[in-house]
Amino acid sequence: MRYLEGFLPMSRCPQAPAEKLKLGNSIDASLDLWSRSDVQTCTDWGAPVIWDGMFDPDHYDQEHRKNHSSVSLTVFAVGRYLDAYLKAFLLSAERHFMVALPVTYYVFTDVPERVPDIHLGPRRSLKVVRVQRQSRWQDISMMRMRAIADAIESQIRHHSHYVFCFDVDQVFVGRFGSEALGDSVALLHAYYYHRPQSLYTYDRNPRSRAYMETGDFYYHAAVFGGSWRTVKNMTETCYQAIMEDKENQVEALWHDESHLNKYLWLHKPSKVLSPEYCWDRNIGYRGDIHVARLLWSEKKYDTLRVT
Repeated sequence: MRYLEGFLPMSRCPQAPAEKLKLGNSIDASLDLWSRSDVQTCTDWGAPVIWDGMFDPDHYDQEHRKNHSSVSLTVFAVGRYLDAYLKAFLLSAERHFMVALPVTYYVFTDVPERVPDIHLGPRRSLKVVRVQRQSRWQDISMMRMRAIADAIESQIRHHSHYVFCFDVDQVFVGRFGSEALGDSVALLHAYYYHRPQSLYTYDRNPRSRAYMETGDFYYHAAVFGGSWRTVKNMTETCYQAIMEDKENQVEALWHDESHLNKYLWLHKPSKVLSPEYCWDRNIGYRGDIHVARLLWSEKKYDTLRVT
């Protein structure tokens, strides 16, 4: 068996019994870390890695309902991305994202009048936040960190316990439920989780605040989340680093994703999501991916990205 860099086989995993892991809450103590012998289910700092078969969906939903958990979802639909992706994203989220819990969608866009009118289920609501359209798609990507932090401070923290941040060019195809909630949640990038760390595309420029010589994993910025306090700190820290780079006329290799990886290297996530939570079928068959929960949509960068 080949193990991921940063993971340890369960026989060597520190404090392997579930009750001794650094679990974010008592609900996570129900995780069956031994149920998947084909993959790693904990990190070397004791955070669970969530794969299909490790959890009882009904138990998670019941416990989070008892705790009155609520979730805000943020998504940016700027320029042509709104017409191309937003409606499909929202409709699929209504079918699959945290369906047992109250959810508030925050759609950040430069054209609020074009946000589609979606029929929402009970305890679901949608708020539109106008943002300024940037001249480059790279700036749209990086400036979302500031916008998310501002929305958490002004609105989200008053009504939601958790925040999840998504790219819009994706579609939910299976349960993306309360098992994903935690204080600090990161996602293994589907294209890197099987590769050696030497191939991870960290920012290697020592002049950038995102610079990394080494790390744990390569995380995907298309999905991240956690408690509102943690996500606020995460996005504020990344934004400050981005602005320092701008002042120094530096731009990180993968923009906000590079800064997010640096943050998660310094502040270890309390929960890691397997690539089934954001999968690309173009990768082809992988025996460890038993179910896809969120899929990449077809990328049309040549026509959609602002230049």
